Amino acid sequence: MAPFRIEPQFVDRVWGYRDLRPWYDREAGSQPIGEVWLTGDQCLVATGEHTGKTLAGLFAEAWGALLGAAAPSKDSPLLLKVIFAKEKLSVQVHPDDKMANKYGEPRGKTESWYALSAEPGAEVACGLKPGVTLEQVKAGIADGTLEASLNMLPVEAGDMIFVDAGTVHAIWPGSILLETQQNCDLTYRMYDYGRPRQLHVEKSIEATRLQTRAGKIAPVALGDRKTLIDVEYFRVQQIKVAGSTSSTSLRAAGEAVSLAYLFAASGAARLSGSGFEPVDLPTRGIVAVPASSPEFVIENLGGLDLIRITPNWPGGKA
Repeated sequence: MAPFRIEPQFVDRVWGYRDLRPWYDREAGSQPIGEVWLTGDQCLVATGEHTGKTLAGLFAEAWGALLGAAAPSKDSPLLLKVIFAKEKLSVQVHPDDKMANKYGEPRGKTESWYALSAEPGAEVACGLKPGVTLEQVKAGIADGTLEASLNMLPVEAGDMIFVDAGTVHAIWPGSILLETQQNCDLTYRMYDYGRPRQLHVEKSIEATRLQTRAGKIAPVALGDRKTLIDVEYFRVQQIKVAGSTSSTSLRAAGEAVSLAYLFAASGAARLSGSGFEPVDLPTRGIVAVPASSPEFVIENLGGLDLIRITPNWPGGKA
């Protein structure tokens, strides 16, 4: 299966923007746009022989070609988003796999945020302050003082922040974030600043871990690339492409063949290979490279900042 571009899905959120320019040539309709889903189940294939199919439909039809035979499941493993927060998001927590399974869901939600840009003073809430108890969390939800219990992190462009399941967190205005997460949209809201949206207090308390591994992750330089994060469920790397390079060189040494996503954080690229029409990768666009992809060359069309994202299977690397 040849590489193919995916059409992004623009998702309404009360805390989002009316106009995403210059990031995307998109203005909001009746509701602000807060998220751009790059690999959502309902995103459409934009190039190649499967043009017009939903990503979920393509996984159901050809999961082996997409993921490779070693995949533990047949559905899309990762949901990638760009987050545009004009206002504070709710204070929230995501369940782990075990809790999600308990309530009939296929998986939980561990995620990471890569800061594509950040204004001076930008912050996110990531975890609870040391010593905070569940009783304090409950009281903070009830009386509106929960923010006082949150661990705040300053955000600068290029920062990578890990948010494992069970971490109480919130995204605040001031940064544009590339979110990599398990393909799950389970969110338990603790506190929502008076917005008329459902809260999930009991489940959020059940999901909360007082101590987690969440926080900033330092990049690891590896020759032509930086590994921004490499944890269970996913690996995110920033790869230098000087002129052009082959698809085989995109894989790290010893990495098994699997699905990969190529995201242009800036600049643009073109993928060319035998047996398929060239695929353009525009700025802030995304291309899926199936496990069964033929070899290709990726050409830097100018200013390319290439982010490569691959799944990690629980219990072992992809």
